[in-house]
Amino acid sequence: MAGEHILIVEDDPAVQTLLVKALTAKGYRVTQATDGVQGLTALDNEQPDLIICDVMMPRLDGMTFVKALKRNDGTRSVPVIFLTAKNDPRSVVEGINVGAKYYVTKPFALDELLSKIHKAL
Repeated sequence: MAGEHILIVEDDPAVQTLLVKALTAKGYRVTQATDGVQGLTALDNEQPDLIICDVMMPRLDGMTFVKALKRNDGTRSVPVIFLTAKNDPRSVVEGINVGAKYYVTKPFALDELLSKIHKAL
């Protein structure tokens, strides 16, 4: 459904730019944050329909960000897709355990990510 709001929490400008272009082209509304601290601030302003989140970020990493998200009644139900270069099995399991719906590793196929976004929404 077009017009749905996606929050991207990602510290890599190239990945952010790619995601913003791809998602706005699909009709999604996008908000950006460069780390977990900014991500939590963005959640205070408006609750997204979906969050795409990197794991390794400065200040507040993705796992800690999602744990905070899942502890909050207001944001607990927002689906999260981790998009990260951390592809070891332990990280994948931890990501799913903290509450991510999907765990996508970089480099990623844009079509695969868009398909997961569609499913999560």
